[in-house]
Amino acid sequence: MLTGSRGRRLIALLFFLLATYLIVALAPTVSRLFYPIHYRDIIVEHSRQYNLEPQLVAAVIRVESSFNRDAESPKGARGLMQIMPDTGSWAAEKVGMSDFDSEKLFDPRVNISLGTWYLHDLHQNFNENPYATLAAYNGGRGHVKRWLDEGIWDGSRENLADIPFRETRNFVEKVEKAYRRYHQLYNEDDF
Repeated sequence: MLTGSRGRRLIALLFFLLATYLIVALAPTVSRLFYPIHYRDIIVEHSRQYNLEPQLVAAVIRVESSFNRDAESPKGARGLMQIMPDTGSWAAEKVGMSDFDSEKLFDPRVNISLGTWYLHDLHQNFNENPYATLAAYNGGRGHVKRWLDEGIWDGSRENLADIPFRETRNFVEKVEKAYRRYHQLYNEDDF
């Protein structure tokens, strides 16, 4: 029988080893609690439709609304992917959604459908540059086009600091971080 300080040290060591084992063994499961993918079926459906990675769409949703379908920004962006009503109306027209009204931006299916289409459109418009795509999603297509045309920003990850809008810089960095984390936690078999 172990007694005294030697026994307490051994018990503490065994507890530490057990805790370490549990943390390592459960890390992905615990991490998925902090990086969930709500509305997974809708995300996968529309990501596939527009040739986007579901992890990217989930990352945008996480950063934009934290998966809150009722989110509304002070500027009026709505829903999961924080789509402005004018952008939603324009995107709905482009995809042939004839019964659009801005309240539908709170519907996850409509919001993700229009948001993924918009991401795809920006991705094509900016020659598949993921950083310019994300910057345009947040800061506006016209601004990003001007920054690139005037040499204010070269569209690279290395020069994100050159993006004139702090909110847009932060958005791109946050989405990239969330995207990497989603890739670590969810693979193709999860979709």
